[in-house]
Amino acid sequence: MKGKITINKELCKGCKYCIAACPRGVIVVEKKFNKMGYFPAAPKHMDKCTGCAFCARMCPELAIEVWITDNNKSAAKNKKT
Repeated sequence: MKGKITINKELCKGCKYCIAACPRGVIVVEKKFNKMGYFPAAPKHMDKCTGCAFCARMCPELAIEVWITDNNKSAAKNKKT
């Protein structure tokens, strides 16, 4: 299985909980502020993502969506809005 995450940069407050939770080091902190003045998290190493959704579970702002793909099928694993 392969995973993919999206992070709503405007919701992110840069707490870094998702970075600490990710066992694969997929997420990094951006060098530009978002509209609220925080340095948001951003996916960087997507080739390492397994879709475990630890990052989304840790996000207090519900800014992360996780998708997994299996045999050319895509499904939401842990969609938080």
